[in-house]
Amino acid sequence: MKSDIMITEKGQAVKVYISADIEGTTGISHWNEAEENKTGYDAYAKMMTLEVAAACEGALNAGAREVVVKDAHWTARNINPEKLPHGVQLIRGWSGHPCSMVQELDDSFDALVMTGYHSGASTAGHPLAHTLTGQGGKITLNGETASEYLLNRNVAAMHGVPSVFISGDKLLCETVKTVDINIHTVATMEGIGGSTMAVHPAEIRDKIRAGVEAALKDKTAMAKPGVLDDHFTMEVDYINHENAYSASFYPGARSSGPHSIVFETSDFFEIMRALQFVVK
Repeated sequence: MKSDIMITEKGQAVKVYISADIEGTTGISHWNEAEENKTGYDAYAKMMTLEVAAACEGALNAGAREVVVKDAHWTARNINPEKLPHGVQLIRGWSGHPCSMVQELDDSFDALVMTGYHSGASTAGHPLAHTLTGQGGKITLNGETASEYLLNRNVAAMHGVPSVFISGDKLLCETVKTVDINIHTVATMEGIGGSTMAVHPAEIRDKIRAGVEAALKDKTAMAKPGVLDDHFTMEVDYINHENAYSASFYPGARSSGPHSIVFETSDFFEIMRALQFVVK
């Protein structure tokens, strides 16, 4: 349980977790820009870093005393640590823990901030819309499309930590409001078919900095952790039928068609554990 001193009288967060992805970085529109050693990657890794730095600055401006950042894209070695504010801790690489994109998030944190996020697989909000990897065509949770935001806000909710801010494509920002009405958002671009439309990256960084600060000073957003359902039914659709066949052997999973499996549990951590093995 959090102690009474974890939140100041001004509603400021003491300890903030920032999970950072790249596909929701301002204007990114092709997989080459998200993959190391491909044309455009270096520019967008730099922009990802600067947007994360802006989020850190917003947290520190709001009075945060501890900020932990998880590099949560691809190799998890995209962010340049030199560009982050002094005192920020950065988690690089993948430990293998099921809560990968929010590894080390626990009930000692006061808020979850997400930057560079994107719409989930099977949606049209972004040219790079996906959930976790390209192997799964679609993941649904209790009938709703599961984005990486939804999965990670549920992990935060398990620990009583509110998800207070997210930046990413316009559709994602609209969608998250249907789940967490008090979350603050910054739309970094609008996806239009295979293209994106965005304003100048510096303008978005200013909005991220101000948005994170406002979110962490918002007593309503800070006081209400996400709500979790009592039971979870997850269905994973696969592009290739052989992947669905293989995943159907995961304990508790069952085939629901040649290209899909179903997994049910009342413990959300078991959803994250299953995803570690059925979506690669």
